[in-house]
Amino acid sequence: MNSLLIYNIKELAGLNLKGYKVLRGEEMKTLDALHDAWLLIEDGLIKDYGEMATLGDVVADSRMDACGGCVIPAFCDSHTHIVNAGSREEEFVDKIRGLSYAEIAKRGGGILNSADRLHEMSEDELFEKSLKRVHEVMKKGTGALEIKSGYGLKTEDELKMLRVIRRIRNTVPIPIVATFLGAHAVGREYVGRQKEYVDLVVKEMIPEVARQGLADYIDVFCDKGFFTPEETDRILKAGVEYGMRGKIHGQELADSGGVEVAVKNNALSVDHLESMTNEDIELLKHSDTMPTTLPGTSFFLNMSYAPARRMIDEGLPVAIASDYNPGSTPSGDMKFVVSLACIKQRLMPAEAINAATINGAYAMGLSDVCGTIEKGKYANLIITEPIPSINFIPYAYTTPIIRNVLLKGGTF
Repeated sequence: MNSLLIYNIKELAGLNLKGYKVLRGEEMKTLDALHDAWLLIEDGLIKDYGEMATLGDVVADSRMDACGGCVIPAFCDSHTHIVNAGSREEEFVDKIRGLSYAEIAKRGGGILNSADRLHEMSEDELFEKSLKRVHEVMKKGTGALEIKSGYGLKTEDELKMLRVIRRIRNTVPIPIVATFLGAHAVGREYVGRQKEYVDLVVKEMIPEVARQGLADYIDVFCDKGFFTPEETDRILKAGVEYGMRGKIHGQELADSGGVEVAVKNNALSVDHLESMTNEDIELLKHSDTMPTTLPGTSFFLNMSYAPARRMIDEGLPVAIASDYNPGSTPSGDMKFVVSLACIKQRLMPAEAINAATINGAYAMGLSDVCGTIEKGKYANLIITEPIPSINFIPYAYTTPIIRNVLLKGGTF
């Protein structure tokens, strides 16, 4: 048995005093916390915590002085494309020149560009490059991560990506969720034959992904120029038949019907939502689907932000995630995402941190193991430098305030 006592914590925030799995509307405004606190970790799990005045004779194998820093749960990033073959900075230059994301994709760039590169890359090289990015985000405070396929667009290349995700899961000390996104775009050799590509996804890719046990969830890019609501519905239903619940890219580029098909299929989350409507908000009120916004995408593409403020005011839960990918969001820095949620989407700091922790965990199906400071959960934690308050975390949007990241109780 191995134990660690962290003491002299100025503020221990992100407790789950009421046992919530998800926070909705007004609930998101509160970040449960103790001041002047200690925390005990045992065998990688949170064992106990309390105020310093109650520390008494708590015994541990080792001790860590937080030196007046704050402690919050590590970020739960529920939407990434971190397994990819490399950067696309040439498209970044195209964007500066005025081309839109949709225009670049129409010219054969974007997702198809990444698919071409991935096809040529060996599985071992793809693993090494992707693992480096995972280590990068862990050092920045990410303690749970969803990773999608979707840069394969051929059966074997999609399987290659998912095998890499499995290798990452077996290598790093954080929960990794794998999502099959064969319907990210129509593969290059199927351009003009979209129905045949959907048939390939449904009849060949999904059964083989399931046979090899490579994915927890299934995703579809349901948007203008990509997959229709009818195609999305068909793909999600096929995924459910093989044990993969849906997660949808929707309402990014246009009012595409993504929310409606997500709710219809009881998707775990519907992500992006930059073009969501009032009707979408009403639909989500009567569902268990987590609306997930990706403010880093809006920042990088210079597009509108999803209406997270309005969703919370209407009583919805909201999660935020990085969308880390080589084309539209080449950053997995969740601290910056939290800042963007405050600055651009008008979330209060507590709301943004809750969106990036407890609600992010829900959007991955990981509520039982991470997302809050709670006895029995993984000790995946961020320890800050001494800061004035938790509000300083999003306020100081480029200041390196993270002193330590603990993953299952170990310093990373």
